[in-house]
Amino acid sequence: MRGADAVSLGRVMRPVLTPEQMGAVDAAAPEPTELLIGRAGAAVARQAVAMLGGTYGRRVVVVAGKGNNGNDGREAARRLRRRGVRVLEIDAVGAPERLPASDLVIDAAYGTGFRGEYAPPDPAGAPVLAVDIPSGVDGLTGAVARGAVRADRTVTFAALKPGLLFHPGRALAGPVITADIGLDVRVVDAAAAVGLVEGADVAGWLPPRPADSHKWRAAVVIAAGSPGMTGAAHLAARAAQRAGAGMVRVASPGVEHDAALPTEAVGIAVPSAGWDARVLAELDRAGALVVGPGLGRGAATGAAVHQVVATAPVPLVIDGDALSALEGRAADVVGTRGAATILTPHDGEFARLAGHAPSADRIAAARGLARDTGAIVLLKGPTTVCAHPDGRVHLSTTGDARLATAGTGDVLSGIIGALLAQGVEPLEAASAGAWLHGRSAEQGPARGLVASDVAAGLPAALAGLDADGDAGRDGGAG
Repeated sequence: MRGADAVSLGRVMRPVLTPEQMGAVDAAAPEPTELLIGRAGAAVARQAVAMLGGTYGRRVVVVAGKGNNGNDGREAARRLRRRGVRVLEIDAVGAPERLPASDLVIDAAYGTGFRGEYAPPDPAGAPVLAVDIPSGVDGLTGAVARGAVRADRTVTFAALKPGLLFHPGRALAGPVITADIGLDVRVVDAAAAVGLVEGADVAGWLPPRPADSHKWRAAVVIAAGSPGMTGAAHLAARAAQRAGAGMVRVASPGVEHDAALPTEAVGIAVPSAGWDARVLAELDRAGALVVGPGLGRGAATGAAVHQVVATAPVPLVIDGDALSALEGRAADVVGTRGAATILTPHDGEFARLAGHAPSADRIAAARGLARDTGAIVLLKGPTTVCAHPDGRVHLSTTGDARLATAGTGDVLSGIIGALLAQGVEPLEAASAGAWLHGRSAEQGPARGLVASDVAAGLPAALAGLDADGDAGRDGGAG
């Protein structure tokens, strides 16, 4: 895509533009609007012919609105007629409840700037091709107020849109084709850039292992687990090992580690209270620290977490109970750090850190918390948002409902810790960790997946990365 490598998103990362940013790109285009509509209509017509499997004897219904989205649909209709397709154009306002029988419906009613409710007509069993975004889907958030088109395929222009990547819009879009119509995305401020993480990006971020490598070159310390919660430490440790850590050392306050860790991990004996001093003393050869999974809560734990977070000199992943320990004080405690920090909240943890639930605009929510704390924020969800304090954002769409099981967050924190220890830049470590976490789950069983399966699947997910850049064209965005 023209300009995709000019938004400071990395080597091959595909840009994601909000409706407002897309409007700026359109306004900056030197070409006349009619020329851009012609290109967009041609792209829609090409996808329509592909879905029809030909043109002879085919019937298409185009539902067109009054804006440029409708103009794109009308231009596609004109081009299809020239190829012998019988096309019926219907105005979106006043469209019948059920459309006439056809071989394909082109939804060009409303575009990415739509707000409100939309009751789409019944396509009468025909497949639906959406223009830019399914009508009724909010282009910024993916939200649907009441009613929206369910497309079998969507062709979008110049760049992906957030509404195509966040549910429920993502589920309504079908496979997404991004068509280059000559718009230049370089007008977007790099500090506000959003990119979609794909396998080629992850492959480019992971450093090769040096020929003279040894176990301490990628060492991780994990402060996790407590009596009755040793599984969290086990899962984080196993994930770190499978993600490339050469040495994993685990401190679980008040726990005897002999039977509670993977065979290859090393336990650090620490007391139930005051464990922070011992953990900090173990960081001299560590490349990263993970703190939080299964630590439990309480005043002593909170005080120890605050001390570790404020003074640990290595890159830090904060997860689980450590996030809860920072409630109301995240900016103060994290703001004192000199090394990189990654926060990994789900929605409830985000609310404790920020004082409010994430807004419908999850990109803005993650950006705001990253800016306020000075940390990279990984906001978990079906689409994971990784936000840097400088405004850059990466989105990962790998994974699915299989990850909704206990312990998968512990696995994610271990993966990210291992990537940090290998020298991956913090934003890329969070983003690659989210992508690998989801890809490993996708390769697991459709039912019955548990968190340890995700850790066990990491070598296969890593082996599947194609350094030539062909890996990872994610469903729903390809």
